[in-house]
Amino acid sequence: MQGIHTPHQDLAERYLQLGGRRQAIIDDNKVSVRQWDDEPEEADDFWRVHIESLDETSRREVALLLPSVSEEADRES
Repeated sequence: MQGIHTPHQDLAERYLQLGGRRQAIIDDNKVSVRQWDDEPEEADDFWRVHIESLDETSRREVALLLPSVSEEADRES
């Protein structure tokens, strides 16, 4: 199934290209997004306009494509 590209991937990739710094937190199959660092205004605007406006399922799909807090912790250890 490689090579399949979804609209959710497009949104996540564009957000990250704009300098977005939000990270996914996945705990017991619950997904949330946190932002600890400031990010460029363009990335924040993109998030508010294109991702916050999605339904819950679509937002979850985008969040799963972001870097995760656990991945960062693994890299630091």
